[in-house]
Amino acid sequence: MKNTICMYAQHLREKHQAIYALLDTLSNEEREKDRGSYYKSISGLFRHCISGMYFFLGIYKTALEAGSAAAKTIDAIKDCSIPDGALTGAQWTALKPVMEAISVGFVDFAAALRDDEFNASVNVEWYGGNPPAVPLSFMIHQLIVHTVHHQGQISQILDEMNIENNYSGINVKFIA
Repeated sequence: MKNTICMYAQHLREKHQAIYALLDTLSNEEREKDRGSYYKSISGLFRHCISGMYFFLGIYKTALEAGSAAAKTIDAIKDCSIPDGALTGAQWTALKPVMEAISVGFVDFAAALRDDEFNASVNVEWYGGNPPAVPLSFMIHQLIVHTVHHQGQISQILDEMNIENNYSGINVKFIA
């Protein structure tokens, strides 16, 4: 399981870099234009991918012992800040190192996880009632699925804009 999660963490990092690089070629007006998605603009979708990863890593930390190596990796991103709403060109540029820090944070987190930590309990409030304890392994899967889903939405919008992209496959170089 750990090898697979490490592979996906690397894959998501690479896709974030590729998406950022492609979106960076667009004008700020094109990135911020309301495209009819829940998150409005294409940069809004991208920021949601990054924010989601940041959120998930934060709740993962609550499931781990304070001294664990995996929990310590999350401390490296605790001061990351992702702006809400429409971005200026300068805010877009400032998002790149934040995106990279959070993406690397997930890679480092996955690499540092011990086998016994995959069964750590994460309290998840959005499943209704008292927060049920959900295994960390399931919640890591949720992060991966969530991110890939929104990267796919970005790909679809780019397709509609007639902008060539390829975010549908995983790079085999990450297979451990």
